[in-house]
Amino acid sequence: MSNAVLENTSNVSAEPLADVLGAELPAPLIDGRTVRYVNLDYAASTPALEAVNDYVQTVLPYYASVHRGAGYASQISTSLYENARQAVRSFVGGRNDDAVIFTRNTTDALNLLAGCLPAEGDVLYLDLEHHANLLPWLDRPHRGLIAAPTIEETVAAVEEELLSGGVSLLAVTGASNVTGEVLPIARLAAIAHASGARIAVDAAQLAPHRRLNLLRDGIDYVAFSGHKLYAPFGAGVLVGRPDWLDAGSPHLAGGGAVKAVKVDSVSWTTGPARHEGGSPNVLGAAALAHATQVISGLDEDEWLRHEADLRKALVEGLSGLPGITVHSIFSDSTDAIGVVNFSVHGYDAGLVAAYLSAEHGVGLRDGKFCAHPLLKRLGLPSGSLRASFGLGSRHDDVDRLLTGLSALIRDGLGTDYVVDAGRWVPAVETRSFPEWAPHTPGTAGAAPCTTD
Repeated sequence: MSNAVLENTSNVSAEPLADVLGAELPAPLIDGRTVRYVNLDYAASTPALEAVNDYVQTVLPYYASVHRGAGYASQISTSLYENARQAVRSFVGGRNDDAVIFTRNTTDALNLLAGCLPAEGDVLYLDLEHHANLLPWLDRPHRGLIAAPTIEETVAAVEEELLSGGVSLLAVTGASNVTGEVLPIARLAAIAHASGARIAVDAAQLAPHRRLNLLRDGIDYVAFSGHKLYAPFGAGVLVGRPDWLDAGSPHLAGGGAVKAVKVDSVSWTTGPARHEGGSPNVLGAAALAHATQVISGLDEDEWLRHEADLRKALVEGLSGLPGITVHSIFSDSTDAIGVVNFSVHGYDAGLVAAYLSAEHGVGLRDGKFCAHPLLKRLGLPSGSLRASFGLGSRHDDVDRLLTGLSALIRDGLGTDYVVDAGRWVPAVETRSFPEWAPHTPGTAGAAPCTTD
C-alpha cells in the first residue's frame, strides 16, 4: 500500500466503540498462516455485542412459556418479552400507541405490513430498494419509481407521483444497503402525509448507524432486524400505527392470536398478539431490546465520528488505488452510513472477494446485494463489492483491505481460483473448518442472491 493511502487512514480511531464477539477470530490463509479475521460484512449480519451475549446467557435459564404460564420462570419470560416492546419503542422514538410486533427479520416485518394495507391505494417505492422492501408489494397495486441521479430530483419525482393521487403508502429505505447513502426520510414523510399517504421505512441498514425517531420525523412504520443490530438471535420488529395492523389479516394463524375459537370459526384479537401466533422468540426479542439499550447509551457524536472517519479513510484509500471505482447512486449525496461499494477493473467481484478471504483474511460481500434493479441501473449486472463496518470496526480493518487490494493490483492473484457451485474458491483448498463445524464441499454460496 502506498504512503498516500497510509496517510489517508492515519487519523482514524484505532479502537472499536463496543466489544463484539469474534473480534479476535483467527482466520486461516491459503499459504498456511493464520491472521486476525477482518469482518467488513456488517451490512449483511453484525456480530453480537458481548453485552448482548452476556445478557442472553443471564436470562437463558429462566426461559419458559409466555403469557399463559403461572410458573415463576414463565412470569419472568413474559415480563422479558413484553418489556422488550417498550425498549424497542423507546429506541425508535415511537408514539405511545405504536404497535411493536416481533418478527423474524425485516423481510418478515414488511411482509406482515403488506398483509395489513387497506384495499384502496397503491404502494410507491423506488428501484433502489432491497428486495425485502420491493417484493412484498408486488401482489397488490404498486408503482415502482426509478430514482433520479440526485437526491433532490428523486424527492421531487416522489412528490410529483404522490400528488397525482391514489397512493396509500410510500415504502422507502432509510439507507441504501448497496452504497450506504442516506435518504431524507423526514422530508419524504412530510411529502407523503401532505398527499394523504403514509410512509414505511426499511431501517435494516439505518437503525445500526443512526438515531431513529418516528414521532419527530413523521414515520408511520419502521422495520429492522436483530441480526443487523448486534443481536443475531432470530428476531426482527415492525413498529408503527396500530389501526392498519389491527384491521389486517393475522400474519400467523395460531395460538395466542385469538380471542375465541370454534370448530369452524375464529375471533381474532387485536394488538401485537394478532400477528404473533405460536410460541414467540422470547430470547430473540429480549436480545434485540437489550441491543437497542446498549446502542442508545453510546455517545452520539463519538459514534458518528468513528463511522465517518472510517468511511472517509476507506473511500479515499480506494480512490487512491488504480483500477478501482467507488459506486454511488446520487451525485449530491452528503450523508452515508458505514457501507462502501466498489469494483476492481478486470476482476470479477466474486473472485476479488475469494482472494481477499483466502490470501488476506478479509471478509466482505460480493454480488447483487438483493437489489437487482439498482445494480442493473448502475451498470453492474454481474455484481460488485461491498465493504461495511460498525461498532466493532477498527483502523486496522481499513488498512488490511487496502493492503490486500493494493497487492492484487500490483502482483495479481497469489494462487489459482475456480468456480464451484457458483462461487469462486481456491483451486487447491488448504484451509479447513473447525472440527465441530459441518461442511459439505461444493455447497458454499450455492443459493443465488443470499446477501442480506
